[in-house]
Amino acid sequence: MKKILCFGDSNTFGFNPETCGRFDKNSRWSGILSELLNQKYKVIEEGMNNRTGFFRNSEGLKQSGNEYLPIYLKTNNDFDICILSLGTNDAQIFYPLTVETAECGLKKLISTIKLANPLTNIIVIPPVKITSDLFKSGFAEMFDLNSIKKIEDTFSIYKIVAEENNCFYFDLNKIAKPSSYDGIHYTKDAHLKIAKSLFDFILQNF
Repeated sequence: MKKILCFGDSNTFGFNPETCGRFDKNSRWSGILSELLNQKYKVIEEGMNNRTGFFRNSEGLKQSGNEYLPIYLKTNNDFDICILSLGTNDAQIFYPLTVETAECGLKKLISTIKLANPLTNIIVIPPVKITSDLFKSGFAEMFDLNSIKKIEDTFSIYKIVAEENNCFYFDLNKIAKPSSYDGIHYTKDAHLKIAKSLFDFILQNF
């Protein structure tokens, strides 16, 4: 059976903005996608809360996507599609995110995947467009108004890099908005919409 690797941050992990726990497999988009594609693909869920894509994360190796990905791929490289969803946490106040660092970081992630598996298809998912609802949550300690601007300023580079590197591009912001609970994570209903849209996208393109 063919495989799909979902490598991302807390929205891939299935962080529940209402409870601060994790949505169960039947409620998070990667788990729902696994069920929808049951006869066609095995879906590998590799999401992690607070995972950055381009900068070393003080929380640890698994939270540092650019450092952990090549290690993970040494023993887990037999997949046909990689859904790459990182970049939101790089907009935190701790990191100097710019167009240049986003471009360089994304290219490095794509190169790492292609080096491990030259035949894989990569779907690049750009960052969540976080909202001001974030500031009424605990995440206000990690993000500020400049974080919203960082994402706005760097957003377009994800599609450009995806196209330049023969990757697919899929913008979840056109499918769902982050919850009003924290302005950065998806609700259960949003996860369902995302899963169904990705299911259609995969069937149409692969």
